[in-house]
Amino acid sequence: MAETTHTALGERAARPLANTTKTPPQMLAITPRWLVSFLPWVPVEAGTYRVNRVIEAPAELECNPHEEIDLPETFVDYQEKPREYPLQAVTTIVDVQTRVSDLYRSPYDQIREQLRLTVEKVKERQEGEIINNAEYGLLTNAAPSMRVKTRKGSPTPDDFDELIARVWKEPAFFFAHPLAIAAFGRECTYRGVPPPTVTLFGSPFLTWRGIPIVPTDKLYVNGGKTNVLLMRVGDKKQGVVGLFQPGLPGEVSPSLSVRFMGINRKALASYLVSLYCSTAILVEDALGVLENVEVGNYHEYK
Repeated sequence: MAETTHTALGERAARPLANTTKTPPQMLAITPRWLVSFLPWVPVEAGTYRVNRVIEAPAELECNPHEEIDLPETFVDYQEKPREYPLQAVTTIVDVQTRVSDLYRSPYDQIREQLRLTVEKVKERQEGEIINNAEYGLLTNAAPSMRVKTRKGSPTPDDFDELIARVWKEPAFFFAHPLAIAAFGRECTYRGVPPPTVTLFGSPFLTWRGIPIVPTDKLYVNGGKTNVLLMRVGDKKQGVVGLFQPGLPGEVSPSLSVRFMGINRKALASYLVSLYCSTAILVEDALGVLENVEVGNYHEYK
């Protein structure tokens, strides 16, 4: 075969002389973390938050007392041993080889990117702990009286209404796995009542009875089943609050710090990344849980 004669510079030969436009490292695990954004956060002094509650008792009151009768007497009693919530840490150490950070720092600084991605992972873990932590997690601390089971497995409008009936004092948000939200949407559509949407923080959310249904993948799906949360939020409303420690050494965002730990004899630079947080349910009717939510049911339409 005759050799091909080139009359101009070819692409393969030109390619080594050209620059490549690069993105910073992309990570699939990063989510919007709406739960962290929607929760009100309360600063904590010395890493501990105490929830003082009242011991409920009927009050002796008189609406229209007559002149001749003695007025009733009453008082409000407090818990003698209120619960305290110590902040817990989500922490890790990032090691960066100094030779790598020295030689390969353009166009992206290796240390900055390593820390940025680690902070994202720590914040994702924070949202997971808020929901699932064995000590302060919302699922763990929901009161038995505030737990509702689905009637038939799939999340129906009736099930969501039952949850609203439990958290009826100024409910703020539903939180559910995206698969549970999709399952609820199918049930609503099947019944001819597709849920409307509302825009918050520039993003659309489905709603039910005017309450936004906020997605989070930290309400895990196991065996095709998950849970849905409904909560009232804020300390002034005796709701659910997040807890954080302000003013940490090396603070880069509220309650999250990054501190340089030094360089060892192997030329590894180490950075300590720490995030301190907890949550508290101020009054037990601030949080309701819809349990046994099946996400795999689909309808046939004629």
